[in-house]
Amino acid sequence: MPKRQNTRRNTELMLLVLAALPVTLLYAMYLVNMNVAVSFSSLSVPLGLFAAFAVAHLAVRRFAPGADPAILPIVFLLSGIGIAFVTRLAPSLAEGQVMWLFVSVAAMIAVLVAVPSIESLAQYKYSMGIAGVVLLLLPMLIGTERGGSKLWLVIGPFSFQPGELAKILIVLFLASYLAENREMLSASTRRIGPLALPRPRMLLPLLVMWGVSLLVVIFERDLGSALLFYTFFVIMLYVCTGRVSYVIFSAVLLAIGGVGCYHLFSHVQTRIQIWLDPFADPSNKGLQIVQSLYSLADGGLVGAGIGKGLPTLIPVVESDFIFSAIGEEMGLLGAAAVLIAFLLLGVRGLTTAGRAKSDVSAFTAVGLTSAIVVQAFLIVGGVTKLLPLTGVTLPFMSQGGSSLLSSFIIVGLLLKAGDEGTGHMAQIEAANTHSPAQTMRGTASRTKSPTDSVVHGSHARGSFGLQTPESGVLGRVALGKRLTALITVFAVMFTLLIGNLTYIQVVKADYYQNLPTNNHTIAKSSKIKRGSIITADGQTLAESVQQADGTYVRQHPMGSLAALTVGYVSTQYGTSGVESTFNETLTGRSDYSSWTSALYSLAGVESAGSSVVLTINSQMQQAAEQALQGQTGAIVVLNPSTGAVLAEASSPSYTYDDLDTVMASGAGQGELVNRATQTLYTPGSTFKTISLAAALDSGVASLSTAYQAPSTMEIGGGQVTNNDSEAWDSLTLQEAYAESANTVFGQLGVALGADKLVSYADAFGYGTRLGLDFTTTASLMPKPSEMSEWETAWSAIGQPVGVHESPAGPQTTVMQNAVMVAAIANGGIVMNPYVVDHILSPEGATTSTTQPKSLGQAVSSQTASEVKKAMLDVVKSGTGTAAQVSGVQVAGKTGTAQVSDSVSNSLFVGFAPYDSPTLAISVCLEGSESNNVNGQAAAVAGQVLAACLNVQSLGASS
Repeated sequence: MPKRQNTRRNTELMLLVLAALPVTLLYAMYLVNMNVAVSFSSLSVPLGLFAAFAVAHLAVRRFAPGADPAILPIVFLLSGIGIAFVTRLAPSLAEGQVMWLFVSVAAMIAVLVAVPSIESLAQYKYSMGIAGVVLLLLPMLIGTERGGSKLWLVIGPFSFQPGELAKILIVLFLASYLAENREMLSASTRRIGPLALPRPRMLLPLLVMWGVSLLVVIFERDLGSALLFYTFFVIMLYVCTGRVSYVIFSAVLLAIGGVGCYHLFSHVQTRIQIWLDPFADPSNKGLQIVQSLYSLADGGLVGAGIGKGLPTLIPVVESDFIFSAIGEEMGLLGAAAVLIAFLLLGVRGLTTAGRAKSDVSAFTAVGLTSAIVVQAFLIVGGVTKLLPLTGVTLPFMSQGGSSLLSSFIIVGLLLKAGDEGTGHMAQIEAANTHSPAQTMRGTASRTKSPTDSVVHGSHARGSFGLQTPESGVLGRVALGKRLTALITVFAVMFTLLIGNLTYIQVVKADYYQNLPTNNHTIAKSSKIKRGSIITADGQTLAESVQQADGTYVRQHPMGSLAALTVGYVSTQYGTSGVESTFNETLTGRSDYSSWTSALYSLAGVESAGSSVVLTINSQMQQAAEQALQGQTGAIVVLNPSTGAVLAEASSPSYTYDDLDTVMASGAGQGELVNRATQTLYTPGSTFKTISLAAALDSGVASLSTAYQAPSTMEIGGGQVTNNDSEAWDSLTLQEAYAESANTVFGQLGVALGADKLVSYADAFGYGTRLGLDFTTTASLMPKPSEMSEWETAWSAIGQPVGVHESPAGPQTTVMQNAVMVAAIANGGIVMNPYVVDHILSPEGATTSTTQPKSLGQAVSSQTASEVKKAMLDVVKSGTGTAAQVSGVQVAGKTGTAQVSDSVSNSLFVGFAPYDSPTLAISVCLEGSESNNVNGQAAAVAGQVLAACLNVQSLGASS
């Protein structure tokens, strides 16, 4: 009799050959892009991999002839794509990865040969369970931390992740445990509405797995592994019992654990915050996600081509973020194909479970398949910002030996489980043997069926004691329905991934590509001459210089002058400052200065960028930066009539040569913050300028209105005190402003009321993100309805004291203080500040000029004139005498803002010359325990004003 042909294995061989075509072609494309000649020698990796899988095919034909024919080809396709991209992304690691790949294929074959059946492993279930938990938790005791997670065991030169093997052992244990206790776990003792609840003691395994998962999150800082283990356990439990109540209870436990971990552990908070807004910190914590999104956006529909993209800008791209590289260089179509391959692997794995002859084999197949599919879903969802980043690897594809080895062992076990399938005919016979009535009654005297020889062993589906809907043939039918439902769930999961990928790579691609911080776009435009950034007095702060290879490099002839205003251009960190806000102008993508330039811009033709001329004067800027040396704080100098920023200094700052060091240092973030526009300070007595203006403008008081001025006064049930406990019998409002008497201005604030005080603050710019061509942090005032009388008094003084839902106030930026005092100098008209004066085309023609813009009339010109008079007294004979400039009348107001009991900041606002102001200045110096800055801001302001007035006089005379 002729030997029956094994069509399953023939199909498998044909699919392997078909899968070899894209694997070999992809590797060949990589070689071509690397300028390597394509030959049998250079193609040794894909050809050798095909040979290894051919051997594996022969092993399957011999030791698992009934296994599913699609699993091995799908794994070959994924592994082939993975090794091609590991070779492309990390050539130095490729040799080790190839070695691990062949070792893993050998391990898969060893499983086929050494494991007689899945059922045979069940007798070791407790040993496997204990070993799995030990391996999972071992890193928390002796593990080595990498990338923020404590997952690795290091023994000499060898390192591995024991959790990868632990998931296999735990699945095998759970499969045996669930098979043995299927009927008991399925039985219900009570119902709540439509939910059938199990015996409370049957929830113990669920609580144990929940607890283990929490331990992994807490001590190993591994959100991915914890979520993976918990998820495949819940899936196995549902497939075993069909109880939705288990799923709901599991979800509740997951929610409780997740919320608890979020509030208790900073690393969990960081993961969630990065997921919600990676662009909040795109150069540090959010770097990987931001770079991933940039890469995916560059991929588009068909991809850049393997070797032609910029995925290596993603840190550790060959491991956690290899899918981002695939999306960039194979496009949406290639990335979606990879996801579909994982989905097909899940479908074939669950099909194997449906064919399995025993519960042990079925639940093993479900658990192992879920481990692969859920892991792929978690990591792809993480790198595409659909989910928080978990840090697990992409099975078969990511660089790393532990993951690769465990994935292939899983495949070997799946193939073995598939070889033990009952087959369609056996299911029909089994269904005909026992009627549902017999099954439910558990008739012991039934006639023995021929199929009984097929279903045997302690874990076989035909063996049961407690009669439930999960017993016998009905249990088989129920299992099939659950597997079908699980396939639907997997399909929905991967549909979400592909939909999200489509949104990033097609719908949102232009948005990501045109972001000023997109360093990928910057790197690709390195052959375009970027426009220069020039000061108002003609000094070049940034320019592009062509290199020998034709690319351009950004240079800074004035060193780091105005670095925080100018910003940086980096292929690693993107852009900031003017380099960011005027990126399109500087790169020439939005030049409409002539009809030819407009045509080129619309057509996407590359052209040299336009230059940006700032309002900043280089000499004034140098004076401001020199005045801040050794201090922490900021200085802003404005033209009060236009709002043009003449100088903007912040300390500490950075040098362009040290940008990488600053970015890598957590403390370096302070050097990247522009304290003039982004930091909120307590304004102290400088806010009394707004309080005074509000009182005069609203008719609540006049400069001659007299007030009692004791050292301390009870207002609104709380104490208001003067600095240094100074006291006066009586002061006019003008005198109180010059002496900065808190008790007077506390009374004035109550007379004004919260509504008027906040309204006038808003009129001066509070609550507004100031800047025509840059952004500031909005200065803050509380909601008037939430302000007590005592808080209103202190707010009028300039000290926030409130505790309520709206922010305590006032809180101000140095730029806001400059805008406020400039408005007083400008007759009460508030001008929106700007830093760019005009744009020059590549040919040197002015193409656009910034038009000053008013934010409105905060107070009348008469009120402004009276406030100016009071400010003149402050510098003449009050608290601001240190701001005096020889030969020029300076008006101003000092401020001392208490930070703690022993630390205060020093502030000053002012303008000069008094009769016809051309300069408005705002200074803030941060104090510390070791640096008492009380009163120093006025002296710094005087120094800077003298230098700036000198620059103006020289300019006027020339």
